[in-house]
Amino acid sequence: SSVDQYRRYWEAFERGTIDRARIDDAVSRVLRLKFSLGLFEHPYVDPEDAARSAETAEHHALAREAAQASIVLLKNQGGLLPLPKSLRSLAVIGIDAEEARLGGYSGAGNRKVSILDGLRRQLGAAAEVRHSPGPGREALETVLVPSEYLRTDSAGQPVRGLRGEYFDNIELAGAPTVSRTDERIDFRWTFNAPARGIAADWYSVRWTGKLIAPTSDPVRLGVEGNDGYRLYLDGRLLIDNWRKQSYRTSLAKVRLAGGREYDVRLEYFESTGNGRVRLVWTHGVPDDWRRKIDDAVSLARRSDAAIIVVGLEEGEFRDRASLRLPGHQEALIEAVAAAGRPTVVVLVGGSAVGMSSWLDRVGAVVDAWYPGEEGGDAVADVLLGHYNPAGRLPITFPISEGQLPLTYNHKPTGRGDDYLDLTGQPLFPFGFGLSFSSFRYSALEITPAAIGPDGSTVVRCKIRNEGPRSGDEVVELYLRDVLASVARPVMELKGFRRVHLEAGEEQEVTFTLAPPQLSMLDRELRRVVEPGTFRVMVGRSSKDIRLRGMLLVR
Repeated sequence: SSVDQYRRYWEAFERGTIDRARIDDAVSRVLRLKFSLGLFEHPYVDPEDAARSAETAEHHALAREAAQASIVLLKNQGGLLPLPKSLRSLAVIGIDAEEARLGGYSGAGNRKVSILDGLRRQLGAAAEVRHSPGPGREALETVLVPSEYLRTDSAGQPVRGLRGEYFDNIELAGAPTVSRTDERIDFRWTFNAPARGIAADWYSVRWTGKLIAPTSDPVRLGVEGNDGYRLYLDGRLLIDNWRKQSYRTSLAKVRLAGGREYDVRLEYFESTGNGRVRLVWTHGVPDDWRRKIDDAVSLARRSDAAIIVVGLEEGEFRDRASLRLPGHQEALIEAVAAAGRPTVVVLVGGSAVGMSSWLDRVGAVVDAWYPGEEGGDAVADVLLGHYNPAGRLPITFPISEGQLPLTYNHKPTGRGDDYLDLTGQPLFPFGFGLSFSSFRYSALEITPAAIGPDGSTVVRCKIRNEGPRSGDEVVELYLRDVLASVARPVMELKGFRRVHLEAGEEQEVTFTLAPPQLSMLDRELRRVVEPGTFRVMVGRSSKDIRLRGMLLVR
């Protein structure tokens, strides 16, 4: 946590070893910001007034508009979307369909509209909308041993937890520096030591007490965390992992007598910091995910179409090692798609998603990101055709983690794009996004076609909506400095325009190119515009270039 980051400074602060001027400097910057915000003149807001301001119709309309504009249509095979007006029953699947998560550091939200609510509200009596939660975003294999199953003595009285003895060495040697009762063994000492008087990267711990068996059924008991642990049950060495190598979960199958108490001892040491250790078992792990998938499949078979809303687990200290959907959500998509009904996947999350195992099995994919308080209505607007999507990807979606880093604006390397076992091309490129309409690009002009290093030029082109419905088009302008004194990206986004076009309408779109767009840092890190040729590219994404021309800087 953020508190843990600063705990390591407390001892130095209390001993007075931190320079007073340094403290004053840090405090002054905080105070200066508070003065700028007027918090000393008006330190508190009226909660009721703030709630009224947040609940205005104008604010909710703006939230819906922002959500609509951000939604990216990634796939729409055969024009599956928008869903047909003849729809009479719809299966909406996934916990993210009803949770309305806002993501990141957002608050609880005001009058949030879930995707399920948005679809029900807009379809009304025209179609029956039924929901199945599916297996969720987690696939737990173990759970933490709860404090009610751990017991030790404190001052002659039984209390929940285990007795922890903390040593200032890695051999459990001598007298413990600190002794205390820990209700549960669930520790992540990322930036700090486990106790005062102990270094953050040099310690060992012994926990002892009683383990109360919850059941007579076989249970797998063990430890999850950094290597360097041993687990004993009734004096018998159950798990021996007394070495430093990696992070793992080690489990041993035990048969316990329900209600009986067993002596338990867990020993742990850390010699490099970032210590993590948890006492876990398999008792209480949900095992009904297959049934939940079967329920979702059954619902899909009884419906005209299926919307599967899947999501990511993200946040501080929740980086992803895999781009696949967490939990059993991929198995859910594959099973529902196999039911034979038109299937749409809606993604909820803030980063790229791997789709190799299921992309070809579904008809449409919509990336809703974290769509906000009015996100449910906005997503329903797109799915039902009340809004024509025009969002574009601000990142590249790779096929596999092995392609990372994968960026559209990389430097020329002299190597091929491909791997031995995979292409080097992305799953979805930077700037990608589909529409319910089709747009034609024409009549590229660069005027003037030659300028000086301080000059500017105007890039013009025409965009025509050739589809049957109105919609927005995002026109993207890329540049490539063909030959420079330092290596330059193969292409760089230098501008974009979002234009609204009625069916059959054509508009001229213009961009201005001047030193801010044409300059670069030379070998001396000076910002300059070098003479040479610039390739001007206009298109729908970094891969879908529709028009190309040349600009000469003399």
